[in-house]
Amino acid sequence: MANYKELEGFGVQTLATDPDSPGWVGSIFYNSTEGTFKTVKPGGVTVATWASGGSLNTGRKDIMAFGDGATNGIAAGGWGGTPTDQSAVESYNGTNWTEVAEINNARGWSQTGAGTQTAGLITGGQTAPGPFIAFTESWNGSAWTEVNDLNSARSSLTGSGTQTAAIVGGGKNNPGSPVPATATASETWDGTNWTSGPSMNTARINNSAASKGSPSTDSMSAIDSSTELWNGTSWTEIAELSTPRRSAAGAGTSSSSVLVYGGYTTTYVANTEFYNGTSWTEVNDLSTARFELGSSGGSSSNALGFGGETTVYVTNTEEWSAPAPFATNNTLTAS
Repeated sequence: MANYKELEGFGVQTLATDPDSPGWVGSIFYNSTEGTFKTVKPGGVTVATWASGGSLNTGRKDIMAFGDGATNGIAAGGWGGTPTDQSAVESYNGTNWTEVAEINNARGWSQTGAGTQTAGLITGGQTAPGPFIAFTESWNGSAWTEVNDLNSARSSLTGSGTQTAAIVGGGKNNPGSPVPATATASETWDGTNWTSGPSMNTARINNSAASKGSPSTDSMSAIDSSTELWNGTSWTEIAELSTPRRSAAGAGTSSSSVLVYGGYTTTYVANTEFYNGTSWTEVNDLSTARFELGSSGGSSSNALGFGGETTVYVTNTEEWSAPAPFATNNTLTAS
């Protein structure tokens, strides 16, 4: 009978501890500490699932949102049917949403959150009824401070990044236009000022997603089936989404690890897709199909989806989490 080395071309490696990196998935090894053979089982985004979390106090859509992942987030502004919703801010601790300090300039229609739960940034949007706005506000974990405005006031734009380095793009900047997608311009934030950047290839409103990677070199925007990547110099069209949509949410730490979920086609969708730097793969769906929902950002394996709209303004929260690859005992014996 052939042994493992004859079959695989190399012998079983001996390790003192279990590995947990994706490169070991499917591998057999010998754990010398435990004295047993083991196999590394799959983990990661492709086997991740959505789980129910705490409900928002105010159901709403078009939320400016940011955070670190599935256990925390900030939901600022948005629209839940009344003007007061556009000032409301809530903070998530992994279990419950708590109302915290309101934003200075009430607004909705701006999915431009960037940063962490204690150091965030929002910008743009629109009051209802009211004009498009360029106001930018910074969050320090307890209060909002007005900082320098966008160069171009607009609504329904999308942004990503951190409190000190962010990028926004697209949106609606012409109040009189019957066509929603009127803006291609992007702007970058250096912690003090907004600077006009190169235009996107496709004018877009309610961009589906923006990764939360480094905005200076690595960000993404998607709408319908069109996806564009920002490399720090220009926008380039890349692989299209499997399910064309708009008004979805996005999470990710780089353009080679991005999650897009929810949105709207001819109806509300629950589809979740993962981008690995080359192509999109459909993974487990949201339990509630919705569009214009908020995202904590986080990573493609650790994120939040909350609020949005179906036939009503949604309050429920869903937590996305992916296990790391893991080792399990194997019944092989040494030959």
